[in-house]
Amino acid sequence: MSTAAHSPSPAVEVTGLTKSFGSLTAVDRLDLKVARGEVVAFLGPNGAGKSTTLDVILGFTRPDAGTVRVLGVPPAQAVAAGGVGAVLQSGGLIGSYTVRQTLAVVASLQCRTPDVEAVIAQAGIGPLLSRKVSACSGGERQRLRLALALLPRPALLVLDEPTAGMDPTGRAAFWRTMRAQTAEGRSILFATHYLQEASDVADRIVIIDRGRPVASGSVDEISSLAEGTTVTATWAGLTGEAELHRVLSPVAGSLLEVEVHGSHVTVRTTAPDDVARLLLTATPATRLGITALSLEEVFSRLVGTHRAENPAASRTA
Repeated sequence: MSTAAHSPSPAVEVTGLTKSFGSLTAVDRLDLKVARGEVVAFLGPNGAGKSTTLDVILGFTRPDAGTVRVLGVPPAQAVAAGGVGAVLQSGGLIGSYTVRQTLAVVASLQCRTPDVEAVIAQAGIGPLLSRKVSACSGGERQRLRLALALLPRPALLVLDEPTAGMDPTGRAAFWRTMRAQTAEGRSILFATHYLQEASDVADRIVIIDRGRPVASGSVDEISSLAEGTTVTATWAGLTGEAELHRVLSPVAGSLLEVEVHGSHVTVRTTAPDDVARLLLTATPATRLGITALSLEEVFSRLVGTHRAENPAASRTA
């Protein structure tokens, strides 16, 4: 028998997922796959359908159409078996309980007896154990939610804005914990508004808008989808865009966007070396810089292009 026959099912396999709420189509024929051991960042603007998709994957919501398999079985079955842990933005915590009491109650509900002390160490909540949940900060509550998600020793972690409310130090510590989880073979699917997190952590990025896929690939592959590189310079005495366009006329076909703010010049172009050479040799420009588009810029351009090309989809929001 071939090795492929023994390969485990994907951690998540979504095909043709559609979910509507009245006249609003929140998710529209979405396909999504997360391989075992893969870390996938799920990006999109507000209202893109990220949370609805995660709710379906977690078994909270039933799809109107399409198929959803989690660890090879229906979502509710995977969750009931302890195969899935979730860190959500809010809810699920009782303010009058201490952190230790919250862990004890949830641990008692698991199919397998969890190693609570190991989870406490992994989530970094040791100093919080005697504190009431109501007295915890937003970031501390997220760390508690992470601990609760780790109790069943899940094969898949689903995270919806997991570092909301955390300061930069807390976010860095959270993702160090996540890297340790992936080292143990766990898969992670996370939605975030912190695009730098996606760039730093994810093996693959999936971008959706209005419930439909916009792009999928590695950080480098996503970055290459938005055309152009930015060249900046300081040109003392520049009279305006007309003078800049005159100097750059030999490479006019490469220019995607030109901005002049006083003596500061910004040019987005497909020929950055040629633009830089002209600025250095044909003008008194100084302080020249060449930078690739940031993930934030790429994201904005991809989503903006999708909305321009799909006006009907925009009207569903």
